[in-house]
Amino acid sequence: MSPWLVLIPIGIFVGFIAFVWHRLAVAPGWRPRWVRYAVAGVLGVLTALVFAGFDAWGGSFTPAQMRPAVWAGQAFLASCLYLFLGLVPVWLASVAIWLVGRRDDHGRDTRRRLNRVASPLVAALAVGVTAYGAVEAANPAVTRFEVASPQLPAELDGATVALVTDLHAGAVRSADFTQQVVDLVNAERPDVVVVAGDLVDGTAARYAPEIAPLAGLEAPLGVFATTGNHEMFEDTANWVRAFEDVGLDVLRNESVVLGRDGATMTLVGVDDATGEGTFAPDYDAALAGVDPDGFTLFAAHQPVQAREVEGRGVDLQVSGHTHGGQMWPINYLVPLQQPMLEGTAQVAGTTVLTSRGVGAWGPAIRVAAPPEVPIVTLRRS
Repeated sequence: MSPWLVLIPIGIFVGFIAFVWHRLAVAPGWRPRWVRYAVAGVLGVLTALVFAGFDAWGGSFTPAQMRPAVWAGQAFLASCLYLFLGLVPVWLASVAIWLVGRRDDHGRDTRRRLNRVASPLVAALAVGVTAYGAVEAANPAVTRFEVASPQLPAELDGATVALVTDLHAGAVRSADFTQQVVDLVNAERPDVVVVAGDLVDGTAARYAPEIAPLAGLEAPLGVFATTGNHEMFEDTANWVRAFEDVGLDVLRNESVVLGRDGATMTLVGVDDATGEGTFAPDYDAALAGVDPDGFTLFAAHQPVQAREVEGRGVDLQVSGHTHGGQMWPINYLVPLQQPMLEGTAQVAGTTVLTSRGVGAWGPAIRVAAPPEVPIVTLRRS
């Protein structure tokens, strides 16, 4: 990987932190000079904690020891989004005052008054929204859907599928959160559980214990998993083995027949669209031998993957990946990359149910995109 892919975003982030420092400590013209140093110190510490979330210097400590620092740093990263949304308009207003100022000081006193009120207010709002998002992200809930198909055998009418996606266990999310999700799923007593990718972040050697509670998932027709794009980032083979070690039946471009009362349906799973080599998605292999006249449930991490199975007899695709945007207003950017944000929609002629996900990537913060575990009831139409 080119070092520029790392240095450029770091440089942009550090530049933004300098901008935040200027808007909060310099532009208001606070008289005590120590204010500048205090704000710089706080921002410096928080910036250092941001990099802790990427294991920049946590190898000597256990994940549990690092987690408070990582959580704080990632929460600050979320706050930066709202600092940007608030401080940039304040800066633009200050520029406008400077441009129209008729005296030699270009409205310096007016600009300082504006920044003394607006900049601390923006900072307080950013912290408040982040705190709200932390509470929202910590409380996943069940959402309910019904999907009808004439292909579903009458004996399977009313069968339920629990969809778990985007757990993102690792540096921020611990085994305790995983257990919370397992308890939520098991309380619904689903017939089958589909874990559709992005279970983890980081390496299996360091973070596999955080998914250990998944061994407790229960469903009479089985507990199955597919890979997501985060499994493809690093340590893919070891993560797949770790999933199997906790009892997940990982479907990698393959299908399995599920039966009840003599009737069957087919569950198909493919690797994530970003996979390469032995982990590349192979739709032909996955659908080989699948009866197009039967009911086919297709598990793929990204909703856009429905375009690859158009006209191939898939009755329902279950996906995640989008997080529902995770933090407003990122939800407005998701359609640039995916055909849908959340819920159910028709994509390339296939009914797709996309979960907002149960965890969170990076900051354990969700704003206007609450975490969910969809429970899908299948109906014969």
